[in-house]
Parts: sequence; structure tokens; C-alpha cells
Amino acid sequence: MKLSFFVRDLVLKHTFTIAHQSRDVQDTIIVKLEDGDFYGLGETTTNPFYGMTAENICSKLEESRSMVENGNWSSPEKLWEMGKVVFKDNPFAQCALDLAAWDIFTKKKGKKLYEYLGLDPHDIPLTNFTIGIDSLEKMVAKMKEVDWPLYKIKLGTGNDLEIIRELRKHTTSKFRIDANCAWTAQQAIAYSEELARLGVEFMEQPLAKDDLEGMKEVFKYSKLPVMADESCIVESDVKKCYGLFHGINVKLVKAGGITPALRMIKEAKSLGMKTMVGCMTESSIGITAIAHIAPLLDYVDMDGAMLLAEDIAKGVAITPDSVTFPTGNGIGAELV
Repeated sequence: MKLSFFVRDLVLKHTFTIAHQSRDVQDTIIVKLEDGDFYGLGETTTNPFYGMTAENICSKLEESRSMVENGNWSSPEKLWEMGKVVFKDNPFAQCALDLAAWDIFTKKKGKKLYEYLGLDPHDIPLTNFTIGIDSLEKMVAKMKEVDWPLYKIKLGTGNDLEIIRELRKHTTSKFRIDANCAWTAQQAIAYSEELARLGVEFMEQPLAKDDLEGMKEVFKYSKLPVMADESCIVESDVKKCYGLFHGINVKLVKAGGITPALRMIKEAKSLGMKTMVGCMTESSIGITAIAHIAPLLDYVDMDGAMLLAEDIAKGVAITPDSVTFPTGNGIGAELV
């Protein structure tokens, strides 16, 4: 087995702003595993909010080289367990390796990933299309640029209700909102009633992750369901979210890949919680990986590649009516 990895820039169509950061270019790290005639690709993006840089991700991948190339691992799950010590403080790096391991593993099995997992590719919820924070005029223009039945609206400004009121004038599409930890419990509860009237489906992470008492109040009194994002990063967080959120949004990058994400989804379902997987502005490599496990989910946010000015890969094709997978086995995405 041979491990290689490299950094690429993903240029965005528009400046992407959320409550705590803004960017025009997203760094991404591509991992490649090669074994004879087979190879697998994985991906992780960087994120300053979580302290994940191209430098520390690549450093961890290099640290794992001997384990990956010489270790006795027969499955992605085994490799993930072997890597827990190396990657304990860098799940982003572990995600890229895990995706590549699933890609090459299922290619060797002669199956697409969703086939290996026993999932129906026709049973995939519609992805939302994300509208980042901007001026009202530009947010309306972005929405009109991509006519989509379901939008996720990023909030966390001083005029959040005004934004939703204005956007509602221009579309009948369903909304989801994501405040990225920017609100207080009082704001979330107060806003929820009007947001429900304005056709919002749920609120994602309205409060800071450490505001547990506030989330108890929001969970009790909100007129909308609430989904955990920043509060649900790794497997141990799932149980902590029970009774505070109606569902969880798992990010493969933050969790450490498909391997832990599958366990998180299973645990959340056992607790009666809704499940969602979200993206971190990956190229079609990471987005295609999400699509393969999307039949397990109630909701999905896999629009990352749609936000790019130019994709560095080709993979799953997403329209409001269908999700079309690549013809190849494994995850099936390819660099272009």
C-alpha cells in the first residue's frame, strides 16, 4: 500500500460568510491510497475555527505513513481503529484517510460503496442549497442564481428575521436556517415562532455548544425542531445531544470519516433522533462520499461542490430530481 497526499485550492463562486468566518478560497487535502491496480481517494478541507490547517493535517498524515503502508489492516474500520492514537487531535486528517480506505476497499470488493453497505441509492433526501450571509440584495441574487426547492440560510447577523422575511418574498422553496452558535436562548425561542410561519423547516445550532442550560430551554419551547452541529462533532457527543436537540448533523470531516459517522447515525436513530450529514465545502470527492451514505439519513447537506467556481473532481451529479452516481466502483469520484 502506498500513501500520498497533496493540497489544492477550491475557489468559491461567491464569498462564503457564516457567523464566525468568511472565505473566498477553501483549502482541501486529497489523500490517495494505491495498491497494485487499485487506488482510493479521500478528502478533507481545512477550517480555522477548529484549528485545522493544511500544515497540521499533512503532518498527521505523514505521521501515519508507516501504519498505513506497512500495517496489517484488512478493512477501513481496522485502519480507523489503528489510527486513533495518531489522529486523536486531528479528525480532519483521519477523515481523508478513511474515505480513501473505503474507496479502495470497496473497489477491491467490486462494489460501489452504497452497494457494500446495502443501501438504496434512490432513497436519498433532497440536499439543501446554502446561501451564505451577505447583503440582502446579494442573498436574493444568489438564491435566484440557483433555483432550488430547499435552501439553507446562514444567519447570525443583527437583522436575521429581516433576512428571512425578504427572502420569502422571492421564493416558495422550503428554508432551513443555521445560526452557527450566534444566538441566545431567548432569541432562538422568540425567533422560532415567526420562522415557522415563514416556512422554515428547522434551526441548526442556534446557541454556543457550551450553553447547555440555554439549549434545554430552546428544546422545550422552540416552535421549530433544532439540529446539533457544533455540539455534535465526535461519537461521544451523540448521547450528550439527546434531550437538547431533535437531531444531529454529522460532518464526516469533523467526525473522522465514514467509519465513525455510520456509528453516530446508528446511535442517534436508536435514541429516536433525526439524522443529517453535512459538508464542509468539499470538492466532488468528499461530496460523493456523503451521497453514498445519504440513504441512511432524514436530511442531507451535500451542496459543497455546487458552491465552487471550478470543481477539481468529478463524481455524483445532483439535481432537484435525482442523484446520479459515478459509474465506477468504490466511492467512484475522480480528479480532473
